Amino acid sequence: MEPPDAPGGARRAPRLLLLLALLLAAHPGAQAEVHLSVPPLVEVMRGELVTLDCTPLGAHDHYVLEWFITDRSGARRRLASAEMQGSKLQGTVHDAGGRSPPYQLDSRGRLVLAEAQVGDERDYVCVVRAGAAGTAEATARLSVFAKPEATEVSPNRGTLSVMEDSAQQIATCNSQNGNPAPQITWYRDGQRLQVPMEVNSEGYMTSRTVRETSGLLSLSSTLYLRLHKADRDANFHCAAHYSLPSGHHGRLESPPFRLTLHYPTEQVQFWLGSPATAAGWVREGDSVQLLCRGDGSPSPEYLFFRLQDKQEEVLNINLEGNLTLVGVQRGQSGTYGCRVEDYDAAEDAQLSQTLELHVAYLDPLELSASEDLSLPLKSSAAVNCSARGLPSPALRWTKDSVPLGDGPTLSLSSVTFDSAGTYTCEAFTPTVPLLSRTRSFELLVQGSPELKAEETEPQAESSWREGDEATLTCSARGYPEPKLTWSQPGSSSAEPVPGRPGWVSSSLTLRVTSALSQDGVSCEASNPHGSTRHVFHFGTVAPQIPQAGVAVMAVAVSVGLLLLVVAAFYCMRRKGRPVCCRRGEKGTPPPREPELSQSGSERPEQTGLLTGGTFGGARGGSGGFGDEC
Repeated sequence: MEPPDAPGGARRAPRLLLLLALLLAAHPGAQAEVHLSVPPLVEVMRGELVTLDCTPLGAHDHYVLEWFITDRSGARRRLASAEMQGSKLQGTVHDAGGRSPPYQLDSRGRLVLAEAQVGDERDYVCVVRAGAAGTAEATARLSVFAKPEATEVSPNRGTLSVMEDSAQQIATCNSQNGNPAPQITWYRDGQRLQVPMEVNSEGYMTSRTVRETSGLLSLSSTLYLRLHKADRDANFHCAAHYSLPSGHHGRLESPPFRLTLHYPTEQVQFWLGSPATAAGWVREGDSVQLLCRGDGSPSPEYLFFRLQDKQEEVLNINLEGNLTLVGVQRGQSGTYGCRVEDYDAAEDAQLSQTLELHVAYLDPLELSASEDLSLPLKSSAAVNCSARGLPSPALRWTKDSVPLGDGPTLSLSSVTFDSAGTYTCEAFTPTVPLLSRTRSFELLVQGSPELKAEETEPQAESSWREGDEATLTCSARGYPEPKLTWSQPGSSSAEPVPGRPGWVSSSLTLRVTSALSQDGVSCEASNPHGSTRHVFHFGTVAPQIPQAGVAVMAVAVSVGLLLLVVAAFYCMRRKGRPVCCRRGEKGTPPPREPELSQSGSERPEQTGLLTGGTFGGARGGSGGFGDEC
């Protein structure tokens, strides 16, 4: 108890100090100088290694570090702790909580989570107590991301009617095992469908999220739409949008699909298939297809009929919309129709169509002439060609494939042998391709033969010589075919001339003689209508050099040359003995027998075929034949 005379300020000072001490004890952090480096948010992919860092800032010789996990109710559970003693940190894991692999604490006091799982998504609190320096704590939130599996879509495989007034189930889209839960969007022909979640008659979608036993999330979305006929060719698909660390996003699309719709027929098309022309003509004998198509779905029944006297004759009923008329005949021309049996169609829908079938035909042609027409030379005639068909055919004439003119009549005036040949009348219809007929006749021109002669030129420049070989050729034409004869034997038989129709030729090869030059060689062409003749003349024939006289002259020249060679050879052997040659010039001594030398040997210059007397043996200056040069 304070003395009554104590000043008021002195009495209040101890109370303030006591109050301050109590406040400091109640709030130890007010004096804390510990600061922590802890990341507030850690984002990883499922299955990755997680390391949560808690680093005290500043120098502290002794402190205690603890890791806590906060459950969904907010309660903390200690996982691990570590105590710094000197320079070494001693750590202990207290409660793994059944996690596999268990929590770990490394040498720096960091909390390690191997293979991050969705269940690891919690708040992790790091508390550091540094004694007098105070206590500090910080929280790290762990987010684990998982990419979902491929997006699957299950379309409605039934037949959906466009006549429904409300939205119908289109398909269900599934995105499984992702984290966080993905979002699903729907698309038609690549355009996103803006459909609400509220039920309405035009369209909406519903979603359902399921957490799997692994902790991952699966999302399913079902689309409902009111369908229209325009949706019969539409492509639908869905896409799952998922999140990734650091604010990134991904997208997984489903395969596209189409719907089977039921809608009534509004229009019917009916036409002729190939080989009909644009004007509706078909050739007689062809098979023709009648094609009918309605725009309803599923395909309705098609009824084919033919109108005869305003009455329908039913031809066929099928679901394909095809009717084949095999081998149509001209009597099948007329009006044909197709009617679609669709009881869901509107009352004002035009479900029946008709067309006209025109069968084109062309009868065999008729000629006023027979197949072989025979006319006298220089006479005239006209040949008519008649054709009957539908549509009306056009006519044209050709001779040996060469066009002559158009029209039914062919005029033949002053025919010659060149007029002979094959004439063809062709009937055709320009509006119906490949519909045509032809009829031909052969023109034979009768008359006396026409003759042409060919002969070879003489071998000499201007005239023939006795014994020269000559080839003579005669060509003729006419009808009947002319016969070729020669005045000399050895001719070839008559044969057709290549490239010259109607002509025949014969050749004769012979030796020219003086007798032929006087009489000539004749060639004659004849047939029942007459004959014509041509004579080949050779003009003046020069005599041939006798072969015997030439041989005698050749032998004489050869012998003379041989003697000259022998004489020159002999003189060369007697070289160095000019006296003998001069002695030989005085005259020819009387012949005598050659002698041998006393020694019984011959001198080299005295041997040979033509030898004289011995050297020096001619006393009195006599010399023999062998001494002459």
